[in-house]
Amino acid sequence: MSDEALILLVEDDARLRERLARYLANEGFRVTAAENAADARAKLAFINPDLMVLDVMMPGESGLQLTESIRRDHGHDLPVLLLTARGAPEDRIAGFEAGADDYLGKPFEPRELLLRIRALLRRVAAPPPEPVAESGPVVLGEASFDTERGELRGPHGVIRLTGGEVALLTALARRPNEVLSREDLVATLEMDETGERAIDVQMTRLRRKIEVDPREPRFLHTVRGRGYVLKPGV
Repeated sequence: MSDEALILLVEDDARLRERLARYLANEGFRVTAAENAADARAKLAFINPDLMVLDVMMPGESGLQLTESIRRDHGHDLPVLLLTARGAPEDRIAGFEAGADDYLGKPFEPRELLLRIRALLRRVAAPPPEPVAESGPVVLGEASFDTERGELRGPHGVIRLTGGEVALLTALARRPNEVLSREDLVATLEMDETGERAIDVQMTRLRRKIEVDPREPRFLHTVRGRGYVLKPGV
């Protein structure tokens, strides 16, 4: 996806909002700014952004609450990057559990925000249509996962995944029946120091979308003390 992507920036600090909007615009993005959750909702009624940069600590509805609402109402098509001054691991975990794709603690360098935005957009960008590989999609019971397109399909059509879920499932699907440690997955997905816990959260969400009984998984297995393994099958 090109730098002409549209970003919805939601930040209640007017000075920071204006500075980030100007910086991202100078980097080639189109930017729509909102000062709070209500303002963001109003703008979402008229625009279709490629990514949302969202402050967590806002008066009224918080960024976490807005993220959860967006996931309920709009699925996982819109990548969300959370910003917050609360950078403890448990705060980041709460962000991922709310449905965020990435998390950046304040203060931060605008350059880091730029790199994370570009990484997220690359992760969720749909590749050009290609012939299906000879081996075909990875079969997971009634679902199937196309590693080339990053697309999970079930009996009723496409199952929406976040960018993080696509990345994790792709990493596992490209090495089926092979145990991958959390450390390997963190390195493969280029995640930060909270990555191992984030992977656990993503795995829990994937099981809810793929497994008939997430508590007794048939396809996405935990190997105690070693990591995770994907075992395809019908």
